Formats: sequence, structure tokens, C-alpha cells
Amino acid sequence: MQVQAKLRHYRMAPRKTRLVTDMIKGMDVEQALNVLKVTRKKCAPVIHKLVESAVSNADQRGDMDVDALYIRKAYVDEGPTMRRFMPRAMGRATRINKRSCHITVVLDDERD
Repeated sequence: MQVQAKLRHYRMAPRKTRLVTDMIKGMDVEQALNVLKVTRKKCAPVIHKLVESAVSNADQRGDMDVDALYIRKAYVDEGPTMRRFMPRAMGRATRINKRSCHITVVLDDERD
């Protein structure tokens, strides 16, 4: 049985966020929360909160063992990109891409 939690339109580049989600893939939930608590990346507290939300979803469901949960999947998809322009020399302008991402965490209580 699987449960998931999603965060959409998080204002950080997906490449940076994937560094943290790749660390916690396959871990038990308690171990993953401990790792996220000491990780010094900007997105670590956000992913910590997302994992807690997925655990809460499993608890609300009622038919899952919350103590046996592990992170089956954690992935980051690219969200919409805001495009801004910065003035440069000789009247030119360059584009600055402000990226966003969608983070998904999937928990499961049965290991394969």
C-alpha cells in the first residue's frame, strides 16, 4: 500500500533539490527524517516537512503500519520557469531563468 505527498511550484532549481531527494531514497522514514534534520541544504527543511506530511497521510488512512514505512520513491520534476531580464553593457539584455520544481515523496510499508 502506498501513500504520497506532493509539493508543487517550489522556488528552487530541480537540480539542487535532487541532491537531497537522492540521499533519502530507500531509507526508513525515521532515518530519513534524521538525515534531513542535519542536512545543510536550503530545501532540506521543506523535504522534511513533506515526508512528515506523507507519514500523516498514511496515519489518516488507517490501514498502514506507520512504524514500518520507508521511502519508496522521491523524485523532483521541473516546474514553470520565470524569465527575467538583466541589463548588460552596450544596451543589451540577458535572460535570467528563475526555475521552480515539483517534489513528490512516495511511502510504502511493504518491502519488495
